[in-house]
Amino acid sequence: MTALTTDRDTKSRAGTDFEFPVAAATKIFAGAIVAIDATGNASKGATATTLKTVGVAQAIADNSAGLAGDIRVRVRRGIWKVANSAAADQISLADVGSDCYLVDDQTVAKTNGTNTRSVAGKVRDVDATGVWVEF
Repeated sequence: MTALTTDRDTKSRAGTDFEFPVAAATKIFAGAIVAIDATGNASKGATATTLKTVGVAQAIADNSAGLAGDIRVRVRRGIWKVANSAAADQISLADVGSDCYLVDDQTVAKTNGTNTRSVAGKVRDVDATGVWVEF
């Protein structure tokens, strides 16, 4: 591409709502943490090193019997309350501003589990019932 030599109608969007193709044989529940896998398809959050978190599912996406991309999942970015891990991986207020890591489709942890977990997002707050994470 070359530099502009005339005006350009550059498109924009809010950056909060997206839809992604769902991986084969995958069921993502509404409210689940959603990540993009190494093939570019949406999957539920899990302990893995190849996932890129994209937000929270806004509706169920049941592709249990389908091929990759047969359906799409609606995802919203933002700050969401999810479950906190336990023991040495429990997130505290001292971790606000730090990365947290995917454990499953509703839980985040303080550490990368000895390089077995992908980054989930940024810790924005912690209370007695969970962790507020920016996805």
